[in-house]
Amino acid sequence: MRAPSRYLIPSCWALVMFAAMPLAAIAAGSNEKPNIVLVLMDNFGWGEIGVYGGGEMRGAPTPNIDSIAAEGFRLTNFNVEAECTPSRSAMMTGRYGIRTRQRPDGPPRGVWYGITKWEITLAEMLSEAGYTTATFGKWHLGDTEGRFPTDQGFDEWIGIPRSSDRAFWPDSNSYSPDSHPDAVFTRVMSAKRGEIPQEHEVYGREKRKTIDRDITSQSIDFIKRKAEGEQPFFVLLSYTQTHEPVDPHPDYYGKTGNGSFADVLAQTDDYVGEILATLDNLDLKENTIVIFTSDNGREGVPRSFGFTGPWRAGMFSPYEGSLRVPFLIRWPGKIPQERVSNELMHQIDLFPTIARVIGADLPTDRIYDGVDQTDFLTGKSNKSARESVVIYIGNVLFGVKWRNWKLLLREMDEDTYAIREMAYPSIYNLLVDPKEEVPELNYLNDTWVDFPLYQVLEDHEISIEEDPGAPGP
Repeated sequence: MRAPSRYLIPSCWALVMFAAMPLAAIAAGSNEKPNIVLVLMDNFGWGEIGVYGGGEMRGAPTPNIDSIAAEGFRLTNFNVEAECTPSRSAMMTGRYGIRTRQRPDGPPRGVWYGITKWEITLAEMLSEAGYTTATFGKWHLGDTEGRFPTDQGFDEWIGIPRSSDRAFWPDSNSYSPDSHPDAVFTRVMSAKRGEIPQEHEVYGREKRKTIDRDITSQSIDFIKRKAEGEQPFFVLLSYTQTHEPVDPHPDYYGKTGNGSFADVLAQTDDYVGEILATLDNLDLKENTIVIFTSDNGREGVPRSFGFTGPWRAGMFSPYEGSLRVPFLIRWPGKIPQERVSNELMHQIDLFPTIARVIGADLPTDRIYDGVDQTDFLTGKSNKSARESVVIYIGNVLFGVKWRNWKLLLREMDEDTYAIREMAYPSIYNLLVDPKEEVPELNYLNDTWVDFPLYQVLEDHEISIEEDPGAPGP
């Protein structure tokens, strides 16, 4: 195991090395561990649902999703990574997406690679703690032998291995099937732990319309089956909406009269309502953590119609519309109702937080960037355990957030995605300038903020230099 590296760790830096024992569950009975239902949207903007200013204003009320906020905690400053795969990697491992691409024998891996077999996923940790696990929907963290969900801690999976944009291919009249060995249609796949995944129907535009209905039905079936057992369960509903193409189910096409995006928003709210009703009907509500969030902000492509609220730009950018997404969490009796906070939290915090909730110890042979947010989420503290996050796009370090300040080493053209290198970094005060329109004149009145911002960057870069990364493929 690697010795802890020589960090310069002020209060602003949230990187953590967990000490003590190998991964292990507490000895308490399984009935003391909560079930976990994690609803993960795909490229779903901060401002889509009612409690974030969307809903009715977006052409479709979202009362079911909003109810999670009414019965729990809503964060307005929950952060993710700027692209799907690094974001999902970070959520599943508690480590910035860049870490799984670090290798001692070469440059960082490409951004689309996913996670290595060496990573310990949230599903693997929960399995070790006695949970039964399933995911339904999009994976996008590995599509080769040994790297599907059922190789990474899930007992069962039905979904797509890659991304929804591939639904365009089967319907394209310019598609050339002999263009490249990897240029094949995505198919819906299924597997159980220990099995070779099986391929099913082509994921084209018609299947794209119905897959989120399938994800909901499969999740409900899983919950019903596992409610009869003694093991706690974890189910990840990895919805494919609102990634392009935004195609509503035939039952919802035209339902709102406000276009396909609003139809999909209404559809999603109904589906989440079915999940919540299932937990109620099975008397599972009190002992189930429900989380609703997204992997990224709205699509970055023109006319995607996603809504980021007051925040600038969308995914693939270093701006808040890319990095801030909805986050709602409910756990009756443990998380106070109707709480709202603008304290900083990152998706990497879910891993160590859930570890504490279920009584698991994390291994000491890797660096965890996430921090335990249990006290913050349960109302024991009004302050987040985190004050900073670093910002990557692909393998490029773009900047850092510290409290309400942001420093960008590079800026980006929102139309072309061209990276602009600057002689001096831009510094934004996100409370004063939430749209990041005018950088601070830091040499006049805010020079002091350079120090904590650069300290976070320096600490992170040292940790990356001393981190050999995943030893295996």
